[in-house]
Amino acid sequence: MTTGNMTAPSQQAQSSARLDLWISILGIAAFVAMLLTLYGIFVYVPTERQMGVVQRIFYIHVPSAWIAFLAFGIVFIASILYLILKEAWADRLAHASAEVGVVFCTLVLVTGPIWGRPVWGVWWTWDPSLTATLVLWLIYVAYLMLRAQAPPGASTARFAAILGILGAVDVPIIHIAVHWWRTLHPKPVVMQTRGFGGGLHPAMLQTFLFSMLTFTIFYAFLLVLRYRQETNRAELDSLKRAVLD
Repeated sequence: MTTGNMTAPSQQAQSSARLDLWISILGIAAFVAMLLTLYGIFVYVPTERQMGVVQRIFYIHVPSAWIAFLAFGIVFIASILYLILKEAWADRLAHASAEVGVVFCTLVLVTGPIWGRPVWGVWWTWDPSLTATLVLWLIYVAYLMLRAQAPPGASTARFAAILGILGAVDVPIIHIAVHWWRTLHPKPVVMQTRGFGGGLHPAMLQTFLFSMLTFTIFYAFLLVLRYRQETNRAELDSLKRAVLD
C-alpha cells in the first residue's frame, strides 16, 4: 500500500515537471520566432503593389486562421477520445485547445475586416466564408460558456464533447466556401495549380511559411500552458473533495 501511495504522487510530479519543461522550451522558441517573424513582416518582405502596406496583415491573418482550424481539429479529436475512453486528460485537452482556438479565431475576425476595408471598401460583408467563420466562433464561444457555467462533472464534459465535435464540422465548410462560391474573399495564393507558392514573391513565401511555423509553436506553447493549468485545477478540486470527505 505504501509503495502504491508513493508511486502516484511521484508519477504526477514527473508529469508536471515534463509539462513545465515543455512550457519553458516552447515559450522561448515562440518568443524568438515571433521576433524574427515581425522582422520579416515589417522589414524583409517587399510591399505588395496593388494592396500596399495593408497586405502585410496577410502574414498574421492567414496563420491565425490556420491555428484556429488546427485548435478546433484538436478539440474534435480529443472530444471523440473522451467519449470513447472517458479519460479526463482528453477532456482537459479539448477544453484547453478550444480556449486557444477562440483567441485565434477572434484574431481572424479582427484582422480580416482591417485587411478587407481598404481592399473591398467595407468592414464586413455576409460573404459565405466570413459568415461560416463567424458561426464557428459563436459555436466555440458557446462551448466555453457551457464549460464555465455548467457544474463540473462527466455530464458537462460529455455535452461539451458533443458540441466540440459538431462545431468542428464547420471548419471544412469554411475552406470549401472559398472554392465553391464566388466570394469577395481572395482565392488561395500559396496552393495553386501553377505550383506551391506560385502566387507569391519568394521573400513573401519565405516569411509566410516562417510565420505559419511561428504561430504553430505559439499555439503549442499556449495549449501546453492551458493544459497544465487545467491539470492543476483538477488536482486542486480532487484535494478539496478529499478534505471534505
